[in-house]
Amino acid sequence: MMDDQTLLRYSRQIMLPEVDIDGQQRLLSAHAVIIGAGGLGSPVALYLAAAGVGRITIADADHVELSNLQRQIAHQQTSIGSNKAYSAQASMQALNPHCEVVALDQYLEGDALRQLVASAQVVLDCTDRFSSRYAVNEASQKAGVPLISGAAIRFSGQLAVFDPRDAACPCYACLYPPDEHGDEALSCSESGVMAPLVGLIGCFQAVEAFKLLSGAGTPHQGLSTFDGLSGQWRHFQVPRDPACAVCAHRR
Repeated sequence: MMDDQTLLRYSRQIMLPEVDIDGQQRLLSAHAVIIGAGGLGSPVALYLAAAGVGRITIADADHVELSNLQRQIAHQQTSIGSNKAYSAQASMQALNPHCEVVALDQYLEGDALRQLVASAQVVLDCTDRFSSRYAVNEASQKAGVPLISGAAIRFSGQLAVFDPRDAACPCYACLYPPDEHGDEALSCSESGVMAPLVGLIGCFQAVEAFKLLSGAGTPHQGLSTFDGLSGQWRHFQVPRDPACAVCAHRR
């Protein structure tokens, strides 16, 4: 039962008919997993904590560097040299001390990743390596937990939701077959990125997580890309690959 202070904190969400008391209670009872505490993970973490997601696990083995501060808003000047997951945890709990935040200073893989994803209601991929994305996607598919994927480089961003509970929904490997990609993806350190772009994509990831956890609205369908130079969104319907090595078993 929410007390008066909790009702006041989340009042602007509770007054939304699509959320109401029941939706807010679902948020408070939910567990979200965020993989990556950088440019995308920062706005995701802060907004989900602010919105009242009861438990958030955030994982990242990297440490904060000066060049990160241009876009990774969960970290401060004083965070330089600190682990990103712990730095983000401090910012999240400063914003909402009632949110339980578990910080993991590690790159998750194998059984540890699968068990963590299986314990959540939603997982958010905020990484920047194909190998990590494939591992998170596989864990999501095996656990039947929705995956919200975001990416941003230069002036271009993309957003997709992969929900194993939807028989028609593809997975990340349907979109990017593993045999076509190594870890040669463009990186911000090599190609640059516009600071607000990662915030924009991260915020849309948080929107999708909010909807999935609260029960408001319907999940995003297909793949959306954003061109920061023109300000235009494009949307693509992505079919499932019937030969996908990761999600074909769902039949």
